[in-house]
This record gives sequence, C-alpha cells and structure tokens, in this order.
Amino acid sequence: MKNNPPQISIVIPVLNEEKSIPKLLSHLKTNISKSNFIKEIIIVDGGSTDNTVSIAKENGAIVISSKKGRAKQMNTGAKKATGNIFYFLHIDTFPPKNFDALIANAFLKKQNVGCFQMKFDNNHLFLKFFAWFSKINHKICRGGDQSLFISKELFNSLNGFNENFIIYEDNEFISRVYKEHTFTILPQKVKTSARRYEKIGIYKLQYYFGIIHLKKHFGASPCELHDYYKKKIAIH
Repeated sequence: MKNNPPQISIVIPVLNEEKSIPKLLSHLKTNISKSNFIKEIIIVDGGSTDNTVSIAKENGAIVISSKKGRAKQMNTGAKKATGNIFYFLHIDTFPPKNFDALIANAFLKKQNVGCFQMKFDNNHLFLKFFAWFSKINHKICRGGDQSLFISKELFNSLNGFNENFIIYEDNEFISRVYKEHTFTILPQKVKTSARRYEKIGIYKLQYYFGIIHLKKHFGASPCELHDYYKKKIAIH
C-alpha cells in the first residue's frame, strides 16, 4: 500500500446550483483531515445557466462539462479523475469531519466500496426514522444522499453508472455492487438537505420514492421510472 497511497477524487454533479456550491465547497475545505487525502474536487456541470460554473472555479474546484443527467455527469467526472478512490457526492450532502481520512482508512483495510450513514438537516421524527435505516447493510437502504466511495479499479470493473437511468442511477449501481462485493457502511454520518421533502411534503415524497422502488422491483424500465418521477416529483 505504500506504493499506492489513498488519493481521493471528489465528483459532484450539478445543474444550476449557484446558491449551494459555495456552502458545500467551504464545508469540504473545513472538514478535510490534516492528512488531506484529497487529490481533487471535480464539479461536473450539466449545462447550468446561472453562475454555478464561475462560482465553483472561484472556490478552487475543477469544473468540467457534461451532458445533463447525473449518471452521465458522474461517469464523465470519473473519466477525468486522477485519484485511486472516487467519492461521489450530491450537492446538498455534507460529509462528516475528517471524511477523507475515514475513507482512506477504509481503503487501506481493503474496504473498496461503501458509504456513510445519514441524517437530515430536519428533525422531523419521520425523517429520523428513515435516516435510521441507513445503518443497515442492505441494498434497499442505500441511496445517493448517503454519498458513495469506491476504488477506481472497482468502479471501472463495473463499467460505471448505467446512463439509461435518468433517476435511480445510484440504486441501480449499488445493486450491482452488492451482488459481487462487500459493501462497507461507515458509522459517521453525512448530513443531507431535506429541502425536497419540505417542498413536496415529507409523507408524500417518501410515498413516491417507495413506489419508484416497487416499480423497479417489478421490472419497470428506466424510462417508466423517469416518467413517474416527472409526473409526481419533478413538477414541484
């Protein structure tokens, strides 16, 4: 391992996130460990029409362009990344203190793929209940808001994210991971925004997510999942 030290490339897909970019990049800088295993922070822009790109560059991130769609954007970021660990992060998810060291230590223990547990920035009991399940090591309890670290080698062996999925791309990818590899859940927690729950309604949005999971379980295509998402969630 001495010849192959952990070097983390953070990959963040964005679209019109000028308000969120400064907060996340500032958080990352102040919560990196003294060892600093971060090789680079890559912002993958899907065609923003606001000041997302310029603000990201001003805050020291590498910015690259991609076709719109989180799977496409994350794959594009992975191709650009030069670290031997990829850390895929959503714009409204904030990793714990010393997150880079925690990921690096997992990598050194040959834990090549995993995530953190999760909590919301809202103390509603229903959200606390669902966040609690993020400690359970089962694919049904996974999601992109928990963030995802994975070795470059393993990511490439799985051929990256399936770009047919406009939504559900994280779940589909992690389902493939669980079939053949040991998935690690670190006990520390990321904090993710409940803004969509607050906008649509906590119970209503969780119901919609549940239906999406059921549809996928019973064989719905990526297009069918996206159509349901557009009708029930994206309209808000």
